[in-house]
Amino acid sequence: MQRLKAKLVTASQVEMTELVIPNDTNRLGNLLGGRLMHWIDIAAAIAASRHTNRVCVTASLDELHFHHPIKQGEVVILQASVNRVFRTSLEVGVRVTKENLLTSERQHTNSAYLMFVAIDNDGQPVPANPVRPVKSVEKRRYREAGHRRKLRLLHRQRG
Repeated sequence: MQRLKAKLVTASQVEMTELVIPNDTNRLGNLLGGRLMHWIDIAAAIAASRHTNRVCVTASLDELHFHHPIKQGEVVILQASVNRVFRTSLEVGVRVTKENLLTSERQHTNSAYLMFVAIDNDGQPVPANPVRPVKSVEKRRYREAGHRRKLRLLHRQRG
């Protein structure tokens, strides 16, 4: 079998920016949780596909906690990076930050970890290129992804 070449984390990073408009909000003027989850999934899927040069499908999303509301008129910045690859699956982390355009204030609101599977034209899982962390933060995320994978596998075994 052919050995896949490792890719740098920076080669597939994504930064997506969205403006929160009335159609994105609930009756309190806060961003709908489902809309944010949709944006997180898109940013993560782009990073996964950039890394693998394949279609990647969402396999799971770890816990998502809403630390601060995001209001209508604020900007949402989503930053996605591949943290680690485990043969056919890969973990992508997404950091969500809100920005008030009138004050330039930014605040971290959410972090999410998603698992994707790279697939071929028949929809079958295929091996993905390993990721090569270089910066200390990338190495830390790589290690932490290994711990999260162990927890996911334990959770799956317990059913």
